[in-house]
Amino acid sequence: MCPPEGDAGTGMVATNSVAPRTGNVSAGTSIFAMVVLERELSRVHRELDLVTTPAGDLVAMVHCNNGASELNAWVGLFAEFAQALGVETDTSTIFATLFTSALNGAPDCGGLMSYNYLSGEPITGLQEGRPLFLRSPESTFNLANFMRTHLFASLATLRIGMDVLKDEGVRLDRMFAHGGLFKTKGVAQSFLAAAMDTPVSVGDVASEGGAWGMALLAAFVTHNMPAQSLADYLNTEVFAKANLETTDPDPAVVAGFETFMQRFVTALPVERAAVEYT
Repeated sequence: MCPPEGDAGTGMVATNSVAPRTGNVSAGTSIFAMVVLERELSRVHRELDLVTTPAGDLVAMVHCNNGASELNAWVGLFAEFAQALGVETDTSTIFATLFTSALNGAPDCGGLMSYNYLSGEPITGLQEGRPLFLRSPESTFNLANFMRTHLFASLATLRIGMDVLKDEGVRLDRMFAHGGLFKTKGVAQSFLAAAMDTPVSVGDVASEGGAWGMALLAAFVTHNMPAQSLADYLNTEVFAKANLETTDPDPAVVAGFETFMQRFVTALPVERAAVEYT
């Protein structure tokens, strides 16, 4: 077992996610979660990688190849449509408008379904990916449900990996989220809280990412009192006055995400067929 390489390890420091029962989610082109464990897992799981925090505590990593890229592609399509209409606006406004609309969608996305698989996804056993959007004649096809579906889909495979940890008895007190998916205030954050049924915090403390985390580690080694743990140092010296916004899981959104996940898993053979036949 060894510390994770690159931004993953220092990212845990940068997000104050080094104590047991804490973790962080980074969402961009790919999406991954780092969860600090209280004890060893009962067995090996193909959905998980095991590493450690910089302080040596055991960490389970759930890494998904596919994150927000397919969602970005759809937002880009709407941006082209706005341009064709002669509407002058910027990309940030388009993202914010579309993401915020998702808050008005049906809890379970109105029966719509999406797979954001531009590439293969080991967690679901796929060597290749085919982006798909699906609906039935009975689905409620509107903008709010459409955007909510793609946001839910960007978190769905991560949720499958997190369910493995849940079955192992792993519990979380809080998660920290960072990355482009969470730039629109309160949208993806609330959906992630529902997907994990755990409070999720976002803030500016991780804006410098791994570089800042490495600097914090250097400061800890240089100035820390011997009796103080890395977790205590971060809590008392670095993050005590940090400006964080925390969202608790909304029971209605939790229930909606559960329904969405049941359909997501049930319809996975459609994604596999798309890979095989196209």
